[in-house]
Amino acid sequence: MSYLSSPHFHDEKAAYKFVESRVWADGRVCPHCGVVENSGALKGKSTRIGVYKCYACRKPFTVKVGTIFEASKVKMHLWLQAIHLMASSKKGVSSNQLSRILGVTLKTAWFMSHRIREAMRSGALAPMGGGGKVVEADETYYGKVENPLKERTSGRKFKGSKGGRGPANKRAIVSLVERGGQVRSFHVPRADKVTVTQIVRENIDRESRLHTDGSRLYKGSDEHFSTHETVDHAAGEYVRGDVHNNSAEGYFSVFKRGMRGTYQHCAEKHLHRYLAEFDFRHNNRKKLGVDDIERADNLLCGIVGKRLTYQTARA
Repeated sequence: MSYLSSPHFHDEKAAYKFVESRVWADGRVCPHCGVVENSGALKGKSTRIGVYKCYACRKPFTVKVGTIFEASKVKMHLWLQAIHLMASSKKGVSSNQLSRILGVTLKTAWFMSHRIREAMRSGALAPMGGGGKVVEADETYYGKVENPLKERTSGRKFKGSKGGRGPANKRAIVSLVERGGQVRSFHVPRADKVTVTQIVRENIDRESRLHTDGSRLYKGSDEHFSTHETVDHAAGEYVRGDVHNNSAEGYFSVFKRGMRGTYQHCAEKHLHRYLAEFDFRHNNRKKLGVDDIERADNLLCGIVGKRLTYQTARA
């Protein structure tokens, strides 16, 4: 039987129970006062599904409060369908596609997808890499800045490339990829040496081996890490022994194919959420032993404390 035939994708009560088992795995918590396991279900005829009353603060609540689902009128089982689709699609699912599959308006599907991306954001602070581990650092440019008069990136087109392929007035993205492990991406206003050096120093363990291309942005990084090894793309060098940037290039390949083929357009103010989406799927990929079902479960574990209002998303 298909996993999509599971009750929580079609039945509202089953959907609430499914979410509660993930969010309240260590006991039901009142989102108002924080008391654990001191509440009971309200069972009146007109009571909504999944409503509990806290015996400490006397306030009612559901599992939606304090999560990306708060104040949403969309049925919980539809939320779970959307989460599974976005978690299992390597290059994402467009809002138009979600609208057609779920039977909701395009505006609703757009807002749902942004809330789900917010849940994908990890906010990890621990340094990447460690003793003997390789961390690749690379930058790329996606889409034009929305106000060319406020130049953020500059420079000529890439050597030997077709017209238009260069950093001038493009949105700059810096990604750090631990080889065989996690990725952490940043949308920066300007990819200059000061900004890139700060990101690299604050997010990579000093005992790591740093691999980059020959960009001037990484010059001087040798003193901060165990080793700093480079490959010279301008000279046609892409691999030298185990020194390469292919993990980062592979991540950018999936990201750009998803953005151009699936989403097609992204406002610059939302780019950080799209990066969080592609980071999440990379960090919970099959190669690390995470399948589609577990990836969706991991996403559900990140819904708490990340409420996003429509006004904030549109601001």
